[in-house]
Amino acid sequence: MICFKDHFAQISTRHVWLYAFLILLSSCAKKSADKGNYSDEYLAIQTEADKIWAKNDADRALHFMDSAFHRLQNPTINDRFRYYAFNYIHYQKLKNDYNKGLIYADSMLAMANQSVNPKQYSMNFAEANFARGDAFFELKQFTDAYQSYYQGYLTGKNYVNLRALADYTYRMGMIMYKKGHYKLAANYFKDSYKTNVTEVAGKADFVSFYRRQELLDNIGLSYKHNNDNDSAIVYFDKALKLINDNAKHFPDRKLHLDMARGVVYGNKAETYVQKGLNNQAIELLKKSIAINLQKGYDNHDAELSEVKLGQLYLNTNQNDLLYALLGNLRNQLDTVKNPDAEADYHRLLGNYYVKKDELKQAITHIQRYNVLKDSLTQRASLLMETDVNQQLANYEKQHEIDALSNDNKLQGIYLYVTLFFGAMALIIIFLVYRNWKRSKQDVQTVNLLNQQINQQNAILENTLSELNNGSQEKDRILRTVAHDLRNPIGGIASLTSMMADDEYTEEQKELINLVKETSINSLELINEILEATNMASIELNLENVEINSLVSNSVELLRFKAAEKGQTILLETMDKQQELYISREKIWRVISNLISNAIKFSPSGGTIQVKVAEHSGKIIVAVKDNGIGIPEKLKDQVFNMFTSAQRPGTSGEKSFGLGLSICRQIMEKHNGRIWFESNANIGTTFFISLRLANHHVRTDLPQQLSEPTA
Repeated sequence: MICFKDHFAQISTRHVWLYAFLILLSSCAKKSADKGNYSDEYLAIQTEADKIWAKNDADRALHFMDSAFHRLQNPTINDRFRYYAFNYIHYQKLKNDYNKGLIYADSMLAMANQSVNPKQYSMNFAEANFARGDAFFELKQFTDAYQSYYQGYLTGKNYVNLRALADYTYRMGMIMYKKGHYKLAANYFKDSYKTNVTEVAGKADFVSFYRRQELLDNIGLSYKHNNDNDSAIVYFDKALKLINDNAKHFPDRKLHLDMARGVVYGNKAETYVQKGLNNQAIELLKKSIAINLQKGYDNHDAELSEVKLGQLYLNTNQNDLLYALLGNLRNQLDTVKNPDAEADYHRLLGNYYVKKDELKQAITHIQRYNVLKDSLTQRASLLMETDVNQQLANYEKQHEIDALSNDNKLQGIYLYVTLFFGAMALIIIFLVYRNWKRSKQDVQTVNLLNQQINQQNAILENTLSELNNGSQEKDRILRTVAHDLRNPIGGIASLTSMMADDEYTEEQKELINLVKETSINSLELINEILEATNMASIELNLENVEINSLVSNSVELLRFKAAEKGQTILLETMDKQQELYISREKIWRVISNLISNAIKFSPSGGTIQVKVAEHSGKIIVAVKDNGIGIPEKLKDQVFNMFTSAQRPGTSGEKSFGLGLSICRQIMEKHNGRIWFESNANIGTTFFISLRLANHHVRTDLPQQLSEPTA
């Protein structure tokens, strides 16, 4: 007999689409708590659409939702968000049209960004980013998927949104599971379970309950694949107990509860197979199949359970039962497509014919199995090649850098420069005064004093010459100073952070917080100095990046900063997606710095315009403000490091002159350009341009986005 191993681990198919559907149900179940966020008319529409969907008629539910929603007058932001979410789940989870799902996820994100309060924003922004991440993941765009997941996690962390944190760790667990890192997957699932337990303590929340029983099941699966069958059985039993204990609270959810039991039965049966308890395994698999083979239940899971049962029949030489089972499975696969079950169907049938010594038919099915197996393995290979932990660590590091304040970045370096030149000035004044005094006291020493003065002048001239020659050593010195200062100042920041939590008088706390803020600002300055001086030696991490999405993310992260001054950011992107081969981190830094400067130098209540366009084979991004402008005499200095052209912002914000210098270095390393147009007291527009590898020349670009001729 020919033996085959599973091509890679499978996890329950019911959870993702069903949990998403249940979120739709729960979104309107909070009617009393969120009454101000939904209109009564929309709640009625949503309730009726959910009832239709629950009857397994998703297409009719979507048609009803579309027609009813478009008749709705003055829908709220949450009405629109939930409408887009309804469409997203239909196309993403049921139709597997991931491109269309991504479009609706982007619409969800656009609505989330219009949220009117922090709670609404945190809930919608996290859900929209997880939706985008799922769409990108299915499209095999893993970098974009991980970034979207991280944005959802960051929102949950910053706004203490436990559901977002639980959803994030759930997704990380699924990724680790699919990559075969079962121990890590189990830990992620446990973290997600704990967060769900914390969130729903004392609440009769079906969505969170259903997710918790799924997480217990997934923990059991992870242990099973790690060959820890005893622990796996413990968690499968916990899942079944949780379902049975809570069934009385949800009498209208019998279908969902039965489906959940069926899946757990099938998974638990695999542990019995691994322990050699075949009879117990067969009984559990039959129970699982009897449940999920019903119309409207999880037929995909039933087909996978039939494959497991067929393998048991094959192993125990129950060939007649195997052949009858495969006949039924063939009829089901013709109706409900399941690539994983399809491959194993041919594997089992091939082995059946080998036992029957009908080798011609056996070879046909074995070859078909190998083709399907190779296809499934190839689909999984892209995921295996990605390092999700490294990418998430990079996003975390970048977020920490970007979250630092821009105020007082050069205080430390200015202090040392001031002390140095002050000491030099005192030495010169002292020498001049001493020579002048001595000349009055003793005429006979005039020649000697003159000689000393000449010698001192010579020394000063040599010193100045050495300073000029030593300008090439500036970066090295700055790096050394910054590196040596970072640890002690970091220690000060950590100590004062701990001290701030202790009991002190208000005056003492104020002084401690002052030291803490100054040390944190100094660390920010040190990091920027290190970046500025190391820019020339840094190797860029180039990748394909969709520019509309990159600019949009930068704008959205800065909207709240602009809102603090009552400002509005208007974004205009290209009609089509366009990828550039660039460093995502560095170009994001340039765009964010230009927008931050526009916020800083624009008056309260002003408008900032950000536009992305294509022109003559280049992508041009323009950031326009209506601020204080740049005087003519300072225009040649704005891109210089440590420039004297810095001025305070319209609300007194400090400026130290390193940001634009770093931006120019980044653009030069990308073979791009950065320039500006400005009128004092009217406003400034900064431009950056990046070249496309293949392009069609545009002739309809507005004049103000054209690059200046060299």
